[in-house]
Amino acid sequence: MLAVFTAAPAGALPVGGPRAGADGGVSAEAPAVMTIDTVAPQVATPNGTVTITGHVTNGGKSVLRDAHAAIRKPWSGKPLQRRSELSTVASRTGPVGQDGVELDSPQYALPELGPGQSQPFTLGVAVNDLQLNGDGVYELAVDTWGTTADNQHERALGIARTFLTYTSNPGEAQPTRIATLWPLVHAPVLAAQTVSDNEQTVSVLRNDGLAGEFAPGGRLYELVDTGAKLPGLTWVIDPDLLDTAFAMTKPYRVQKPGTEESGKPAKDDTTVPGTGVAAATAWLEKLRAAVAKPGNQVVALPYADPDVASIAHNGADLTGMATALGKAATAGRLTVEGRLSVDTRSDVAWPYQGHLDQQIAGITQQAGSGLVLANGASMPEPDALNHTPTAVRPIGNGQNAVVADETVSALFDTDLNTPQAQTLATQRFLAETYAITHEQPQNQRGLLVMPPRNLTVNTAKALAAALQTAAGKWAEPAKLDVLAQAAPDPGAATAVPAATDYPAQARASELSAADLSGTDRIQNDLDTLMQVLTLPQRVRGPFSAAMVRSLSTEWRSDTPGGGNYRKGVTGYLQELTGAVKVPQKTVVTLAGNTGLLQVSVRNDLTQTVTNLKLKLTSHQPNRLGVGEDAELVIPAAQSVTVRFQAVARNNGPVKMTAQLWTTGPNSRPYGAPQDFQVEVTSVTNGVLYVFAGGVVLLLLAALRFVRQRKRRAGQPHEDGDQLVGDTGADGAAEGPDDEPDDADGGACAGDNPAQTPRASSADGRDRATSDEKVGP
Repeated sequence: MLAVFTAAPAGALPVGGPRAGADGGVSAEAPAVMTIDTVAPQVATPNGTVTITGHVTNGGKSVLRDAHAAIRKPWSGKPLQRRSELSTVASRTGPVGQDGVELDSPQYALPELGPGQSQPFTLGVAVNDLQLNGDGVYELAVDTWGTTADNQHERALGIARTFLTYTSNPGEAQPTRIATLWPLVHAPVLAAQTVSDNEQTVSVLRNDGLAGEFAPGGRLYELVDTGAKLPGLTWVIDPDLLDTAFAMTKPYRVQKPGTEESGKPAKDDTTVPGTGVAAATAWLEKLRAAVAKPGNQVVALPYADPDVASIAHNGADLTGMATALGKAATAGRLTVEGRLSVDTRSDVAWPYQGHLDQQIAGITQQAGSGLVLANGASMPEPDALNHTPTAVRPIGNGQNAVVADETVSALFDTDLNTPQAQTLATQRFLAETYAITHEQPQNQRGLLVMPPRNLTVNTAKALAAALQTAAGKWAEPAKLDVLAQAAPDPGAATAVPAATDYPAQARASELSAADLSGTDRIQNDLDTLMQVLTLPQRVRGPFSAAMVRSLSTEWRSDTPGGGNYRKGVTGYLQELTGAVKVPQKTVVTLAGNTGLLQVSVRNDLTQTVTNLKLKLTSHQPNRLGVGEDAELVIPAAQSVTVRFQAVARNNGPVKMTAQLWTTGPNSRPYGAPQDFQVEVTSVTNGVLYVFAGGVVLLLLAALRFVRQRKRRAGQPHEDGDQLVGDTGADGAAEGPDDEPDDADGGACAGDNPAQTPRASSADGRDRATSDEKVGP
């Protein structure tokens, strides 16, 4: 046969056989790396033929010579009886005697292979030649036998292992019911912001990646297409994804790169038109048809799939978190039922990767989740248990967990992006499920398969192939409810681990306490805004959804994206809240001891605001006091002016603060306070003028009295002499009995500062009259 030399395929070394690295799989004694690419058929039957394809790669430093590939007949011909025996075979590295005896035929002669060179092979063997002793699971091994340039000793140079399930009478045992989660989730893309286009509200997306995912060949398209061909799936759907898809069925816009991070509002110049209208429309129709097939079940995750583990560990003391989770569950059910027109189950919690502890169980129960999806690592089985228990477990306080099989689920927790990886996972799945069924053939069990949330297309297709192969033989598809309603196994583990047992790697990717506190503040600020809007429904829905999106489990794998999303939501909410404000002020002058201070309030929103009051506070009320708070109703895109009665007692600057507050029993500050300064003039100076005028008049009166006494005492009157009185200010002579001219006149003028004419201050600023407006 013509030898074909190719470069070693990517990923060939770690799949299906010995590995280069710390496990010592590749050595000078066993330098060949073998992979099994396909096994056909995947389940052997009597009188059949099994064909194996794969590759041999020289992973050593010396040339492989006189080598051939061959199939090994299973050792002793007896099936592997227990799942622990499967694990033992899977953990082997280099060739060992327990791998069986090499068959003389068929063999595939290999050309000389230099270091790094690879050669494909195909081997077909009759099932009868394998000498299988009854139904069961067998090791299926292919090895390379030969020499190397630096060692002429003929030996086994490498080996690849997989499993072959052989069955001649599949109807003897009660089939295992397999519930498979089929997740449709995606990191949040729908922004809280909207834009107006031709008097219509248009949705805004953070990016347009979903347009490709919804199109043929995209991940979400292929998941729906593959899942539609499988019976009895449990579709686990993030309602936010459905809302985003629905928004994309109409014209939408996409933020330009960098817009979200900068906190800039979504406008025409910061967004571009979206391109996924047709793809999103077709995808939604395809999904509706898939989930409506008989035997399927739809589980609605809480809206936007909030990270319950992060909340339990880092935000349980935040008052808004439990409320948010409860609302997210209700919104999730309504959204999925509305978008897909199917009945859903919405009381199911799925913590990140199924890791469960007591804190997580507590907060999910508080949020109304009666069923928790957990992985087997969180609730390992007792060593004394000699069989695989059914999946459902009571975990206390009326809550149940459905526990996924750890080994089976782990087969599909990565991207199976090579034929070798897909074959290895599929053959192991068939072996494990066959073994589970036949541990107690008359005792029907329920098995949960939990792939990761970000299930890839390659992995989904491998899982689908495995499910289809097992179905009708020793397994049957089942809905999640079927497993949840089964009688629990009395010997199964039911203890929920403590929070200290939560995996460190999973804890490292959690949303931090600061992230959760920031989201809680978003809810608090949103509640404040809702109190003043006359049309709160325009804002409540988008922002409530955006707040929950800030908590999404999908941010575990995209920490920067989560941070940018929260920043964008916070910035947009601040923009809306700040649209109702007291314009900035600097210095205002008040001339006199009484008057009106006028403060304007601006509403730049497109709806009227109400339930607001303006409070003006003097930082020195003993010098300048102001009147009571004023309640406000401000039409859209307008300003109102509020007049406060002011009473001044001293001249000089006084700091004032204008602060908006909501009204009602839960009154709270609204927006940022606005500080400005009032310069009080003429109050103290007017008093001084009155005082000084009074002193002068008293001095003049005293002087006149003294002069009159001197005249009377020291200068006798002569007949005919006329007393010459003092000349008044107006030049008129005063008689001896005349009173001073209007001695109180200065005080009267000073006591009426409102009649004081406008004067210029020393720095050239005009003093305000009593009714001068405060503000711009």
